[in-house]
Amino acid sequence: MALREFYRRNLRETPLGAAMRAPVRGFFFLQHLLFSRLPRIVGDAMPGLRQSVQSGVVRPAAAGLTRARSSVAAAPGRIDAAFRTHYPTAWNIWYRARYVRRYYTARIKPALPWLMRSRELSNFTYALTERNRMYLASTLAVVLKRPVGEMVGYIEELERDEDLKTRIVDRVTKLGRSIGVDPTADFGRRLGWYAIVRALKPRVVIETGVEKGLGATVLCAALLRNTAEGHPGRYFGTDIDPGAGLLWDEPYKSMGEILYGDSIESLQQLDVEIDVFINDSDHSAEYEGREYRLVLPKMSAQGIMLADNAHVTDELCRFSREAGRQFLFFREEPADHWYLGAGIGISFA
Repeated sequence: MALREFYRRNLRETPLGAAMRAPVRGFFFLQHLLFSRLPRIVGDAMPGLRQSVQSGVVRPAAAGLTRARSSVAAAPGRIDAAFRTHYPTAWNIWYRARYVRRYYTARIKPALPWLMRSRELSNFTYALTERNRMYLASTLAVVLKRPVGEMVGYIEELERDEDLKTRIVDRVTKLGRSIGVDPTADFGRRLGWYAIVRALKPRVVIETGVEKGLGATVLCAALLRNTAEGHPGRYFGTDIDPGAGLLWDEPYKSMGEILYGDSIESLQQLDVEIDVFINDSDHSAEYEGREYRLVLPKMSAQGIMLADNAHVTDELCRFSREAGRQFLFFREEPADHWYLGAGIGISFA
């Protein structure tokens, strides 16, 4: 009572008091619940047990025990109803907070282990959920006008490529912790890149923004398989960082080259017809747009343009409308990871 009186006399009509009103009401409700309502509810809920104890019988009668169990089971509902009736604002916040917890706990839980163990600072790596891989295959089937089963097969082909995974892990281990890469081989949305290259059998694939080279390695792995099947192709990567492409090693390097320098300048110098173009360089919308407009005249009739930043900017979508191309967006759903996922923006004829 002393706390309640202090609040009424000193804080109730002040701005601080107004800000504290909901928490204070919640506190008083919990106090009321714990020391008044809850004992009464529990007492009313267990008449069989109370009667048996008072009469000196250790084991309550079967009927009394049944009533006690059903009443106790109903007690949370009574408490919730009382909370909702007397403190609707606090109940509303509490009720909606349960929704927030339900949606974000799965993302927050992996965060601490990741903070303690991971070396990554950007371009996070993770697997996709089974459902998300199915969605990816279905999206690509629509874009490429191919059977879903074919797309599933290409995705599973990359996931089963143990030689590729071993080479990536060995390369990371050799380079050490300083490069900021975890010794794992999870491909995320790059599964889609791989499937597109395997399905289209492109002669030229361009990726702007090689960074550590995981995407370059995946793309060249697809080109290697295409070449073995009689459909040779070549990879061109661009990056302004002369140290980019640390993970890109043999035999994948044999499928192409990295052009170091400004991506716009490198694209201007390339005199090739492009079948697959992937933007992953400077992620400003203005720079993205310059790349798309520069490569459009060089795209083949069935060429595919991909944006690795379409979850942040809508530049490829806008460009596609201007150029009379179709656009779809696939959103990642990382498995057992705190990151909400990026995606693939796809522009196609």
